[in-house]
Amino acid sequence: MQKITPFLWFNDNAEEAANFYASIFKDSKIGRIARYGEEAAEKTGRPKGSVMTIEFELEGQRFVGLNGGPMFKFTEAISFVVNCETQEEVDYFWEKLSEGGEKSRCGWLTDKFGLSWQVVPTVLIEMMHDERDPGKSQRVMEAVLQMDKIDISKLKRATEGQ
Repeated sequence: MQKITPFLWFNDNAEEAANFYASIFKDSKIGRIARYGEEAAEKTGRPKGSVMTIEFELEGQRFVGLNGGPMFKFTEAISFVVNCETQEEVDYFWEKLSEGGEKSRCGWLTDKFGLSWQVVPTVLIEMMHDERDPGKSQRVMEAVLQMDKIDISKLKRATEGQ
């Protein structure tokens, strides 16, 4: 069993969110679903038999979604990073995860459920930590600050000082 599992609080659409995420990530699956019983439904005001929690897995990472009500919302203080090897992957995850949500700066987006994601090419991390050329990371950061979706070709041009 995974030692640490992100537990995501939704109002009443945890199952919809789990299915949305599972439709985007290739290696994913929906797991066990716990439903509100009579007593829990009475105490929480949730319909008896509705989804209380749903387990799901994305690319080997387990999550649990909870339909806990409207009192808590996601913020940008917590986000998930999607590490991408190619521009095609960046483009795919950027478009799919932002569908119905909001695109932001520097690879950040908020999905239609309010959850924040960073879609990042792995080459960006390598470029930011090049110890041989300290000016390179500064040029790369300046380029990133001009972008919404990260563009690998522009990052490469920045490393060359263009």
